[in-house]
Amino acid sequence: MYENLTKYLDEFTGTEFGTWIIDKKNDGTPEHPLEFPFVDYSRVVDQFIQDVYSFVDNHEEMKLHSYIKILEDNNIQWSAEPMSKAEVDYLDARCVLALIYGAIRAERFCDGALLGFLKDGFITKWLERLKTLDKD
Repeated sequence: MYENLTKYLDEFTGTEFGTWIIDKKNDGTPEHPLEFPFVDYSRVVDQFIQDVYSFVDNHEEMKLHSYIKILEDNNIQWSAEPMSKAEVDYLDARCVLALIYGAIRAERFCDGALLGFLKDGFITKWLERLKTLDKD
């Protein structure tokens, strides 16, 4: 059921997830305002994000748009540290998907949030849990 997402386990191996883009050509004056730093995500990460959004939209029965409530129901706060410390070996697929979706949604409020989850191996850890659940 989760193959369209767990396929990224192979694609994320040894890949560059993204690069911080920092404006070094402007000086911050009104004529040359600085552009805020942002992450330019790789093609693979961009496709992963699209596939997660498609999964969420195509599986309305899981109510993943309520990812914050799903996390709270599992005693996980929607914040980087609690999400990264979640004991995924005991979580069901819905909660693992809420972690992934929550990490992607966090990017809208904090540039680089998703990059942190990717680089620190949490997205991979969560995808591995989905793959295990898919076998059961």
